[in-house]
Amino acid sequence: MTGSFCHSRWILLFRFLITGFLVTIIFQSYAQQRITVNLQSNWRFFQGSNNTAHLKDFDDSKWPTVTIPHDWAIAGPFIPEGDGNTGKLPWKGEGWYRYPLEIPKSFSGKRIYLLFDGVMAFPQVYVNGALAGAWDYGYNSFYLDITDHLHTNQKNLLAVHVDTRQHDSRWYPGAGIYRKVQLIAVDPVHTDIWGVQITTPVVKPNYADINVIAKVVNQSVTLFDEITVSYTILSPAGKELTTKEVKAKLPGNSSRDFETTLQLTDPQRWDIGQGVLYSLRTIVKRGQVPLDTTYTSFGIRTMRFDADHGFYLNDRRVQLKGVNMHHDHGPLGAAFYPRAMERQLELLKSMGCNAVRTSHNVAAPELLDMCDSMGILVFDEIFDKYDQKADIVDTTDFEDFARRNISNFVKRDRNHPSVFLWSVGNEIGDVQWNKNGGFAKLNTMINEVLRCDRTRPTTLVCDSRNSASLRHFDYYDVHSWNYGRRYDLARQLEPNKAVIISESASTVSTRGFYELPLPDKKTDFTKSLQVSSYDLNAPDWAEIADDDFMWQQDEAYVAGEFVWTGFDYLGEPTPYDNQAVKKLGMTDKDASVSSYFGIFDLVGIPKDRYYLYKSYWKPEETTIHILPHWNWSGMEGKAIPVMVYTNGDCAELFLNGRSLGKQCKNPGSAKSTERFRLMWTDVTYEPGELKAIAYKEGEQIGEAVMITAGKPYTLKLTTDRKAIQSGGMDLAYVTIEALDLNGNLCPLADHLVELTIDGKGTIAGVGNGNPQSMEPFQSNQVKLFYGKAMLILRSASDRGTIKVTASASELNKATTTITVE
Repeated sequence: MTGSFCHSRWILLFRFLITGFLVTIIFQSYAQQRITVNLQSNWRFFQGSNNTAHLKDFDDSKWPTVTIPHDWAIAGPFIPEGDGNTGKLPWKGEGWYRYPLEIPKSFSGKRIYLLFDGVMAFPQVYVNGALAGAWDYGYNSFYLDITDHLHTNQKNLLAVHVDTRQHDSRWYPGAGIYRKVQLIAVDPVHTDIWGVQITTPVVKPNYADINVIAKVVNQSVTLFDEITVSYTILSPAGKELTTKEVKAKLPGNSSRDFETTLQLTDPQRWDIGQGVLYSLRTIVKRGQVPLDTTYTSFGIRTMRFDADHGFYLNDRRVQLKGVNMHHDHGPLGAAFYPRAMERQLELLKSMGCNAVRTSHNVAAPELLDMCDSMGILVFDEIFDKYDQKADIVDTTDFEDFARRNISNFVKRDRNHPSVFLWSVGNEIGDVQWNKNGGFAKLNTMINEVLRCDRTRPTTLVCDSRNSASLRHFDYYDVHSWNYGRRYDLARQLEPNKAVIISESASTVSTRGFYELPLPDKKTDFTKSLQVSSYDLNAPDWAEIADDDFMWQQDEAYVAGEFVWTGFDYLGEPTPYDNQAVKKLGMTDKDASVSSYFGIFDLVGIPKDRYYLYKSYWKPEETTIHILPHWNWSGMEGKAIPVMVYTNGDCAELFLNGRSLGKQCKNPGSAKSTERFRLMWTDVTYEPGELKAIAYKEGEQIGEAVMITAGKPYTLKLTTDRKAIQSGGMDLAYVTIEALDLNGNLCPLADHLVELTIDGKGTIAGVGNGNPQSMEPFQSNQVKLFYGKAMLILRSASDRGTIKVTASASELNKATTTITVE
């Protein structure tokens, strides 16, 4: 197993899309450069066991062709009586991937690496029939030097065996090569993979010192009397700002660090919403001959925790308004498409979110890149538990496992300005209670982090309140606790460390579903198998969103919160998992397949809770949102509770022009909902128009209207972008809605929608956010769920247009066109 290096943003010299012949020509044109190729298309895949699939001459011609990223389980079919906690999808098993590698003659004398961003799980990598290397932890990135297994200027065969049978999970993990694979060709003397480390030990208003260390390796047998490493800092606009060189001897088959400090005047700061990024160009030279060039992005900022006042960024207190993020993307499964992640971050930013936690595993590297450029903080977490959920099995050497995995994790991510905290695990009972050598394991993990990076604090995410009496927090820097103010004992015992609510709320709801009467207790769940979107329900171990808002207001030392979760995810369908539905007198078939925790549903459509968070997290932007919908046929004359989420102080509610009175928030109330939402609990239902007029400091700030919709009349398609990029990796999200004759959303529509796609794109997935749905994600039809559904399109390799037509019985069809550039 190989592993270690520091985050570098490589230059992609070309797009590897067509033939080996084209690649050879371009390779020869850049013979002196580091060359990175995405191995995306033309993989062959077989699901199941095969004892000879690693051999070079094995006949794979009958295997289907797939592209990377690839999650073999997301296509289903669902297992109705399966485990809802892992999504009832067939992710347990083994599979084989095969890929033809044509290594051109110009590669002779170069070192060839394969870099895998993530393979679920226990990958074994073969080149020309020989085992080139293996890995264990399915969420981590790793790399292999495959040079000695290759034949230049002839065909080579890459085979990857993947086996998830020993992996354990509390949610849907996916299966296969679900993140990108890169081939990297370098001179034998080169900067190591992830081998550049950039720190900013001094940051002043008028200057900043930039310390840089490059680990340069010499994989030849030759002693070089002098190797020069040239460092140049480029401005955010790409202008060369300053350069320094370091020279030293480098013996054969050795490595050494080349270190220096550069200074920038009047540096621009990286900050929330301001992803100001510089770039470091590192050139390794022998004499004046360049051997290797890398580019590494970085940001300049200061950050610190204060035990009594929370988190400071650039000497300004910042309240962490964060969410937890699992790694799946709903209908796409675990397969990582950058646009899917970018869209999620855009949606989160729109409600005032400024931070994400990578719960509970190493994220795709593109997530860090995006957070850097968008100005979003990252609570970077590597593990859930120290067991089979981390692919630690009975034969695992824990010390070796920790060293390898922490090294890859930290060295890959440590140059990202967005990363402000390292987490070595989540809710690990034996560690918190020091059972089975728990503290020794914790000490190992923390020390491995510090070996690779001492510029950021560390933490362990905890949930067992009373375990704080054992003082596990002495091993790390920041108190991170989940739910219910469980941090209070740790705070009392060690008041000199800051506090983060690492998981808040876990409020549960179903988009568009409202159930009466309102719950008396947060744990009042019914046999409907859905959860009311009045946002008053949570498991017994959790709370509603308003509670966490209130605790942070009352306890200013709390640095902020990370909501569980930003988006619904596959698996963990509390409160309707297999065990829970059986207690309700039902069977395994009734268990749901996805969570109810999200602020957004499984396909990224906002729930009502989105507006509650936005009203509090983004008070500078007007928010006025009425719930529920106003289509309650059969409830005429009966009471329907109405709520308004607004950044205003007060609102007046009108029904068909009649005032139902003004309600105002009570900021001093001990009841959290009275501080953050406005409620009219006994509105007598009649069809028509609800209107809310909101006020802030006595001034009207706007109004919102909710209208009783008529009979569904037509479909509507709304794309997130009208143009996407060719190349087979870009996505377009198309929201499908049913409207009445006047253009109002029909909130109860559940029509089956048929989809026709023409042109330069294909269906990547469909879904509707229903946690109960076991309809396939890869289909040309999708059922509306409370009036809405989602189509995800993937671009073709070449340019053109995509025409989408949606049709449903008794409704007017809808069309839209997307340009593929």
